[in-house]
Amino acid sequence: MLKPGTAWSDAYEGCRTVAPEAFHDDRVLNHWGGLWQRDGRPSPVFSPIDGTAVAGPPRMDRAGAARAVNAAVEEHRQWRHVPLSERKARVAGAVEAMRANRDLLALLLVWEIGKPWRTACADVDRCLDGVRWYLDEIDRMIEGRTPLPGPVSNIASWNYPMSVLMHAMLVQALAGNAVVAKTPTDGGLSCLTLATALAVREGLPFTLVSGGGAELSPVLVGARELGCVSFVGGRDAGAQVATSLAGGAGLAGRRHVLEQEGLNCWGVWDYSDWDLLAGQIRKSFDYGKQRCTAYPRFVVQRKLFHDFLATYLGTVRDLRYGHPLQVEAPGDPLPELDFGPLINASKAKELADQVEEAIAKGAVPLYRGPEVEGEAYFAPVALLDPPRSSPLFHAEPFGPVDTFVLVDTEAELLAAMNASNGALVATISCDARETAERLAGEVRAFKVGINQPRSRGDREELFGGLGASWRGAFVGGDLLVRAVTQGRQGERLPGNFPNYTMLSH
Repeated sequence: MLKPGTAWSDAYEGCRTVAPEAFHDDRVLNHWGGLWQRDGRPSPVFSPIDGTAVAGPPRMDRAGAARAVNAAVEEHRQWRHVPLSERKARVAGAVEAMRANRDLLALLLVWEIGKPWRTACADVDRCLDGVRWYLDEIDRMIEGRTPLPGPVSNIASWNYPMSVLMHAMLVQALAGNAVVAKTPTDGGLSCLTLATALAVREGLPFTLVSGGGAELSPVLVGARELGCVSFVGGRDAGAQVATSLAGGAGLAGRRHVLEQEGLNCWGVWDYSDWDLLAGQIRKSFDYGKQRCTAYPRFVVQRKLFHDFLATYLGTVRDLRYGHPLQVEAPGDPLPELDFGPLINASKAKELADQVEEAIAKGAVPLYRGPEVEGEAYFAPVALLDPPRSSPLFHAEPFGPVDTFVLVDTEAELLAAMNASNGALVATISCDARETAERLAGEVRAFKVGINQPRSRGDREELFGGLGASWRGAFVGGDLLVRAVTQGRQGERLPGNFPNYTMLSH
């Protein structure tokens, strides 16, 4: 049974109570030109947790998106002159309003993208805590800098609507920019709309629209009036964004932040602290590895594989996954899960097909977890030696599928860890610190942990990627503000740009 008060009808009614201007009985609205607009064509969406019909995005056409961007340009011309003290007050008001509605925002994330309750709450909290830090630090960060000449356009994936997308939107506005954002097609519409409604009430210049990426990209990426384009997603979509930018103002002439996928690898070499690794492996399954900093590939020294495998199997057998809102009795707390469903049934089928194809071509199945009822649920799988022809060899699965590659030399270790032409994060588990640091220097990842995982980070910690995993300005800490503001003429932003060597990470 569902825990009382957590049904989708309860969540949507909560949205209508808190922000009736944005949520009607039959649809969610877009926001542009300072108004909630009943435009676009709502499309059906079903929750990954049990197939319940949830609010679908009101998909705009290209002409509608162009009108929205033009309106954002007008808002930007006014907002960029608003004093910093007033911008701080309005952003702080938005943060406080979201804090007051934190549980409703989290419940929406459970229904819309399948996050377990604990993980959903953490997504909201991380957003709000991060923006509070920027509110404290912005005076120093903004000194000598001015807003961009046009608004910032955001296209982001569905997995972290609050801690990645809304966090960035609030900081972009704090820095003096009007903000345009597209709701992810696969989920997060109501959560983002509610957060946007709370921000708009505080006077923030937010534009929120829905639609297909291919249809809206010429406007949300290519419009010359935009000051910056920020993208988070896969390499295929990211390449299309880069191509669109190159056809307009050009990658060199337009501010851009393109965060793309990479196969993040965990190397194990001359290592013995298996208890530490066991806990790290369990944490790696957070949200079913549906995140850009997940570790789906373990590259293991052959002579250590028996110890590694015993550690790994002992950990994954204890993983808790399933329906995030189901309880046995009304008074029971929500289940403490490592992960729930994948984003949708199509993704679960895609992963199942990739696993079966890899096994048919020679991969050795080492573990498959107990199945859970529901089309979008996918039990953990571990494969040894995926074939090179399989997507599981060279690309991140974005789900709870781990692959193991065995090596005998350091050169083989590095070659296997660098299989995807750049990654966001990597880790080396090695008892000898000097050896670990030497190996880490040869790994093509932006952040390399020594005996610990790395994450996206926020606040003081910068974030970026190497190779095909990233293009454009690095973010995090001061760099997030620098990416969406202007400094002295001729300033070069730290980043992974094609026209000059990036700064050392």
